[in-house]
Amino acid sequence: MTMPAPLLDQDGVRLTVDDAIATVTLTHPDKRNAQSPALWRALTEAGRILPGSVRVVVLRGEGKSFSAGLDRQAFTPEGFDGEPSFIDLARGSDDVLDATIAEYQNGFTWLRRSDILSVAAVQGHAIGAGFQLALACDLRVVADDVQFSMRETSLGLVPDLTGTHPLVSLVGYARALEICVTGRYIHADEAVASGLANVSVPAEQLDAATQDLVAALVAAPRDAVIETKALLQGVSGRTLDEQRTAERAAQGRRLRDLAGIGD
Repeated sequence: MTMPAPLLDQDGVRLTVDDAIATVTLTHPDKRNAQSPALWRALTEAGRILPGSVRVVVLRGEGKSFSAGLDRQAFTPEGFDGEPSFIDLARGSDDVLDATIAEYQNGFTWLRRSDILSVAAVQGHAIGAGFQLALACDLRVVADDVQFSMRETSLGLVPDLTGTHPLVSLVGYARALEICVTGRYIHADEAVASGLANVSVPAEQLDAATQDLVAALVAAPRDAVIETKALLQGVSGRTLDEQRTAERAAQGRRLRDLAGIGD
Protein backbone atom coordinates (compact mmCIF):
# COMPACT_ATOMS: atom_id res chain seq x y z
CA MET A 1 0.00 0.00 0.00
CA THR A 2 1.42 3.38 -1.03
CA MET A 3 1.59 5.94 1.77
CA PRO A 4 0.61 9.53 0.94
CA ALA A 5 3.49 11.96 0.52
CA PRO A 6 4.01 14.18 3.56
CA LEU A 7 2.65 17.70 3.43
CA LEU A 8 5.25 18.61 6.07
CA ASP A 9 8.38 16.83 7.26
CA GLN A 10 10.66 19.07 9.30
CA ASP A 11 12.14 19.59 12.76
CA GLY A 12 10.84 16.30 14.11
CA VAL A 13 7.26 16.62 12.81
CA ARG A 14 5.71 14.85 9.83
CA LEU A 15 2.18 15.54 8.54
CA THR A 16 0.45 13.16 6.16
CA VAL A 17 -3.16 13.31 4.98
CA ASP A 18 -5.29 10.49 3.64
CA ASP A 19 -8.69 11.89 2.69
CA ALA A 20 -10.44 12.89 5.95
CA ILE A 21 -7.70 11.61 8.26
CA ALA A 22 -4.43 13.41 9.02
CA THR A 23 -1.54 11.90 10.93
CA VAL A 24 0.97 14.06 12.78
CA THR A 25 4.02 12.02 13.75
CA LEU A 26 6.91 12.99 16.02
CA THR A 27 9.95 11.65 14.19
CA HIS A 28 12.94 11.75 16.55
CA PRO A 29 12.74 8.33 18.22
CA ASP A 30 16.48 8.44 18.91
CA LYS A 31 15.74 11.32 21.29
CA ARG A 32 12.50 9.76 22.56
CA ASN A 33 10.79 12.55 20.61
CA ALA A 34 12.09 15.25 22.95
CA GLN A 35 10.61 18.65 22.12
CA SER A 36 12.17 21.96 21.13
CA PRO A 37 10.99 25.37 19.94
CA ALA A 38 11.61 24.26 16.35
CA LEU A 39 9.34 21.25 16.87
CA TRP A 40 6.63 23.49 18.36
CA ARG A 41 6.80 25.77 15.34
CA ALA A 42 6.54 22.73 13.06
CA LEU A 43 3.42 21.63 14.97
CA THR A 44 1.97 25.10 14.47
CA GLU A 45 2.71 24.89 10.75
CA ALA A 46 1.04 21.47 10.56
CA GLY A 47 -2.13 23.02 11.95
CA ARG A 48 -1.89 25.99 9.60
CA ILE A 49 -1.64 23.91 6.42
CA LEU A 50 -4.14 21.22 7.47
CA PRO A 51 -6.57 20.76 4.55
CA GLY A 52 -10.19 21.65 5.19
CA SER A 53 -11.23 18.13 4.22
CA VAL A 54 -9.61 16.68 7.36
CA ARG A 55 -12.03 15.53 10.05
CA VAL A 56 -9.71 13.60 12.40
CA VAL A 57 -6.09 14.22 13.35
CA VAL A 58 -4.07 11.36 14.83
CA LEU A 59 -1.02 12.41 16.84
CA ARG A 60 1.63 9.77 17.41
CA GLY A 61 5.32 9.36 18.16
CA GLU A 62 7.79 7.03 16.47
CA GLY A 63 9.73 4.56 18.57
CA LYS A 64 9.24 3.39 22.13
CA SER A 65 8.17 6.77 23.58
CA PHE A 66 5.44 9.19 22.58
CA SER A 67 7.52 12.12 23.85
CA ALA A 68 9.90 12.32 26.78
CA GLY A 69 9.28 16.06 27.12
CA LEU A 70 11.43 19.11 26.64
CA ASP A 71 14.93 18.60 25.31
CA ARG A 72 17.19 19.53 28.24
CA GLN A 73 19.46 21.41 25.86
CA ALA A 74 16.98 24.27 26.24
CA PHE A 75 18.35 24.90 29.73
CA THR A 76 22.02 25.05 28.71
CA PRO A 77 23.65 28.46 28.16
CA GLU A 78 24.06 27.78 24.45
CA GLY A 79 20.51 26.48 23.93
CA PHE A 80 19.64 25.30 20.42
CA ASP A 81 21.39 26.49 17.27
CA GLY A 82 19.75 29.66 16.00
CA GLU A 83 17.50 29.92 19.07
CA PRO A 84 17.71 32.09 22.18
CA SER A 85 18.39 29.87 25.18
CA PHE A 86 15.79 29.76 27.92
CA ILE A 87 18.34 31.51 30.10
CA ASP A 88 18.53 34.37 27.59
CA LEU A 89 14.74 34.54 27.44
CA ALA A 90 14.58 34.79 31.22
CA ARG A 91 16.94 37.76 31.10
CA GLY A 92 14.83 39.57 28.50
CA SER A 93 11.75 41.74 28.83
CA ASP A 94 8.44 40.50 30.15
CA ASP A 95 6.75 41.27 26.83
CA VAL A 96 9.24 39.23 24.81
CA LEU A 97 9.08 36.33 27.26
CA ASP A 98 5.28 36.32 27.20
CA ALA A 99 5.12 36.52 23.40
CA THR A 100 7.66 33.72 23.03
CA ILE A 101 5.76 31.34 25.30
CA ALA A 102 2.52 32.25 23.49
CA GLU A 103 4.20 31.26 20.21
CA TYR A 104 5.23 27.93 21.71
CA GLN A 105 1.65 27.30 22.88
CA ASN A 106 0.30 27.70 19.35
CA GLY A 107 1.64 24.27 18.44
CA PHE A 108 -0.76 22.75 20.97
CA THR A 109 -3.93 24.87 20.77
CA TRP A 110 -4.94 24.09 17.17
CA LEU A 111 -5.58 20.45 18.10
CA ARG A 112 -8.67 21.66 19.99
CA ARG A 113 -10.31 23.32 16.98
CA SER A 114 -14.03 22.63 16.81
CA ASP A 115 -13.92 21.55 13.15
CA ILE A 116 -11.65 18.55 13.82
CA LEU A 117 -11.36 15.72 16.32
CA SER A 118 -7.86 14.93 17.58
CA VAL A 119 -6.69 11.57 18.90
CA ALA A 120 -3.35 10.96 20.64
CA ALA A 121 -1.95 7.43 20.34
CA VAL A 122 0.41 7.28 23.30
CA GLN A 123 3.03 4.67 24.13
CA GLY A 124 5.90 4.63 26.59
CA HIS A 125 6.94 7.96 28.05
CA ALA A 126 4.69 11.02 27.83
CA ILE A 127 6.56 13.35 30.15
CA GLY A 128 6.12 17.07 30.75
CA ALA A 129 5.62 18.66 27.35
CA GLY A 130 4.82 15.18 26.03
CA PHE A 131 2.04 14.81 28.58
CA GLN A 132 0.73 18.25 27.66
CA LEU A 133 0.80 17.40 23.95
CA ALA A 134 -1.32 14.32 24.63
CA LEU A 135 -3.67 16.47 26.73
CA ALA A 136 -4.04 18.90 23.83
CA CYS A 137 -5.95 16.20 21.94
CA ASP A 138 -9.63 15.49 22.40
CA LEU A 139 -9.13 11.75 22.98
CA ARG A 140 -6.28 9.50 24.08
CA VAL A 141 -5.67 5.83 23.26
CA VAL A 142 -2.78 4.49 25.35
CA ALA A 143 -0.57 1.44 25.29
CA ASP A 144 -0.30 -0.60 28.46
CA ASP A 145 3.30 0.59 28.88
CA VAL A 146 2.36 4.28 28.99
CA GLN A 147 3.94 6.52 31.63
CA PHE A 148 2.43 9.98 32.00
CA SER A 149 4.21 12.48 34.25
CA MET A 150 4.02 16.25 34.68
CA ARG A 151 7.62 16.97 35.64
CA GLU A 152 7.71 20.75 35.30
CA THR A 153 7.05 21.61 38.94
CA SER A 154 9.73 19.17 40.08
CA LEU A 155 12.17 21.13 37.90
CA GLY A 156 11.14 24.48 39.38
CA LEU A 157 8.83 25.36 36.48
CA VAL A 158 5.09 25.15 35.76
CA PRO A 159 3.20 23.39 32.95
CA ASP A 160 2.78 26.20 30.42
CA LEU A 161 1.98 24.43 27.15
CA THR A 162 -1.81 24.54 27.67
CA GLY A 163 -1.94 21.33 29.71
CA THR A 164 -3.35 22.63 32.99
CA HIS A 165 -6.88 23.33 31.74
CA PRO A 166 -7.57 19.89 30.25
CA LEU A 167 -5.85 18.17 33.19
CA VAL A 168 -8.17 19.81 35.74
CA SER A 169 -11.17 19.23 33.46
CA LEU A 170 -10.38 15.52 33.20
CA VAL A 171 -9.32 14.59 36.74
CA GLY A 172 -10.43 17.49 38.98
CA TYR A 173 -8.43 20.13 40.85
CA ALA A 174 -7.17 18.05 43.77
CA ARG A 175 -5.82 15.20 41.69
CA ALA A 176 -4.40 17.57 39.08
CA LEU A 177 -2.54 19.45 41.81
CA GLU A 178 -1.15 16.23 43.24
CA ILE A 179 -0.08 14.99 39.79
CA CYS A 180 1.72 18.25 38.99
CA VAL A 181 3.41 18.86 42.33
CA THR A 182 4.65 15.30 42.87
CA GLY A 183 5.61 14.66 39.25
CA ARG A 184 4.78 10.99 39.79
CA TYR A 185 4.10 8.51 37.02
CA ILE A 186 0.56 7.63 35.93
CA HIS A 187 0.29 4.22 34.32
CA ALA A 188 -2.32 2.85 31.94
CA ASP A 189 -4.86 1.51 34.45
CA GLU A 190 -4.97 4.76 36.41
CA ALA A 191 -5.03 6.83 33.22
CA VAL A 192 -8.21 5.07 32.08
CA ALA A 193 -9.81 5.06 35.53
CA SER A 194 -9.17 8.78 36.06
CA GLY A 195 -10.35 9.86 32.61
CA LEU A 196 -6.93 10.77 31.23
CA ALA A 197 -7.24 8.00 28.64
CA ASN A 198 -10.26 6.64 26.80
CA VAL A 199 -8.89 3.13 26.45
CA SER A 200 -5.73 1.12 27.15
CA VAL A 201 -4.54 -1.73 24.93
CA PRO A 202 -1.41 -3.90 24.65
CA ALA A 203 1.36 -1.94 22.96
CA GLU A 204 1.26 -4.07 19.82
CA GLN A 205 -2.44 -3.24 19.41
CA LEU A 206 -2.11 0.55 19.76
CA ASP A 207 -2.23 1.34 16.04
CA ALA A 208 -5.18 -1.00 15.40
CA ALA A 209 -7.16 0.37 18.36
CA THR A 210 -6.50 3.93 17.20
CA GLN A 211 -7.66 3.08 13.68
CA ASP A 212 -10.85 1.52 15.04
CA LEU A 213 -11.62 4.66 17.04
CA VAL A 214 -10.90 6.92 14.08
CA ALA A 215 -13.21 4.87 11.86
CA ALA A 216 -16.01 5.31 14.39
CA LEU A 217 -15.36 9.06 14.63
CA VAL A 218 -15.60 9.67 10.89
CA ALA A 219 -18.78 7.58 10.59
CA ALA A 220 -20.97 10.31 12.10
CA PRO A 221 -22.08 13.30 9.95
CA ARG A 222 -19.43 16.00 10.13
CA ASP A 223 -21.70 18.96 10.91
CA ALA A 224 -23.33 17.09 13.79
CA VAL A 225 -19.88 16.24 15.19
CA ILE A 226 -18.78 19.87 14.97
CA GLU A 227 -21.92 21.11 16.74
CA THR A 228 -21.60 18.44 19.44
CA LYS A 229 -17.94 19.19 20.10
CA ALA A 230 -18.67 22.92 20.39
CA LEU A 231 -21.51 22.22 22.83
CA LEU A 232 -19.32 20.07 25.05
CA GLN A 233 -16.35 22.44 24.88
CA GLY A 234 -18.53 25.30 26.11
CA VAL A 235 -20.04 23.52 29.12
CA SER A 236 -17.55 24.80 31.71
CA GLY A 237 -18.24 28.43 30.80
CA ARG A 238 -22.03 28.21 30.81
CA THR A 239 -24.76 27.84 33.39
CA LEU A 240 -27.30 25.05 32.94
CA ASP A 241 -29.80 27.49 31.44
CA GLU A 242 -27.16 28.87 29.08
CA GLN A 243 -26.25 25.34 28.03
CA ARG A 244 -29.93 24.54 27.41
CA THR A 245 -30.13 27.61 25.18
CA ALA A 246 -26.99 26.57 23.30
CA GLU A 247 -28.41 23.07 22.80
CA ARG A 248 -31.65 24.45 21.37
CA ALA A 249 -29.80 26.72 18.97
CA ALA A 250 -27.51 23.94 17.80
CA GLN A 251 -30.40 21.52 17.32
CA GLY A 252 -32.33 24.14 15.40
CA ARG A 253 -29.41 24.52 13.01
CA ARG A 254 -29.18 20.75 12.56
CA LEU A 255 -32.91 20.31 11.96
CA ARG A 256 -32.99 23.10 9.39
CA ASP A 257 -29.96 21.65 7.64
CA LEU A 258 -31.46 18.17 7.52
CA ALA A 259 -34.71 19.62 6.20
CA GLY A 260 -32.84 21.55 3.52
CA ILE A 261 -33.92 24.90 4.94
CA GLY A 262 -31.24 27.57 4.75
CA ASP A 263 -30.73 30.46 7.13
